[in-house]
Amino acid sequence: MTYLSVIVPIYNESKSIPILFDTLENAIGQYDYEIIAVNDGSKDDSLDQLRAVCRRNPRVKAINFKRNFGQTAAINAGIQHASGEVIVLIDSDLENDPNDIPNLIARLDEGYDVVSGWRQNRWKNEFLTRKLPSMTANKLISSISGVRLHDYGCTLKAYRREVIKDVTLYGQMHRFIPVYCAWQGGRVTEQPVNYQPRRFGKSNYGIFRTYKVLLDLVLIKFLEKYMQRPIHFFGGAGILAFLVAFVATLLATYFKITGEKDLVETPLPTIASMFFIVGIQLILMGVMAEILMRTYYESQHKTTYTVKELINFDAPEEAYTGRSDAQSERVRVR
Repeated sequence: MTYLSVIVPIYNESKSIPILFDTLENAIGQYDYEIIAVNDGSKDDSLDQLRAVCRRNPRVKAINFKRNFGQTAAINAGIQHASGEVIVLIDSDLENDPNDIPNLIARLDEGYDVVSGWRQNRWKNEFLTRKLPSMTANKLISSISGVRLHDYGCTLKAYRREVIKDVTLYGQMHRFIPVYCAWQGGRVTEQPVNYQPRRFGKSNYGIFRTYKVLLDLVLIKFLEKYMQRPIHFFGGAGILAFLVAFVATLLATYFKITGEKDLVETPLPTIASMFFIVGIQLILMGVMAEILMRTYYESQHKTTYTVKELINFDAPEEAYTGRSDAQSERVRVR
């Protein structure tokens, strides 16, 4: 089992690839490492550059997508193919400095499970257009998720394999991997890292991706609180709808009895009937979500809990954790 796996998602970065891989190989040369580059449907000659790097260094492995699936999918593919005990993610645009990787690994050795990079000197001259929105988004994500980080957008992060191996990513949710790991009981911290302005091309990110981040944030908050009990979410909303319908009915009845307004003179009957129907639909959605949730767990023999350690059990630990003692040993080449 390799000690270190470095995953590099790549999209149209042919000019950066030679510089990145030379720097990367020098930075992690003291470890038993592999580099997994994922070509996310690049339209330039990034794939040819990767082939040349793979021929030169057999520790570099490449995954070539048929088309562009996005950074989250590329990272997910890299994680699934990684064999290292420590997994590091890094961007291919040279904004992340590979020489920061040993510092991240050193923090893991202090007992942490996730070390997230923190780019402290970005956008000095773009406070209103870039820095302020980024700070606001990071504070919002930290507040809602409960995982306090200053820079969720930094791809450069280091993970212990056991907290990330079962994470499956969808949409644009790669920036929330530390949140997923924290849900699994992982200890999360951050480490200041160097920031280098992009040398070639233009950024693939823009201000318009903010709404995607907010939608993903709503989703992960739902998964955190209600993944195993969706009926509480939909049922609670349904009961609230029934309450609105009940109050509207009482008011309409009161106006009718007192003669203040006839039923056709107020929207209350319409409101009552609408919220009554919505309440029924929400509760039925909760029941359907419960069925789907149980099918998800039971069809794949998943559990609603994770076991960190077994003591004085006859069954081998790998039956519960999926790892053997040999796989748990870290091997470094100094």
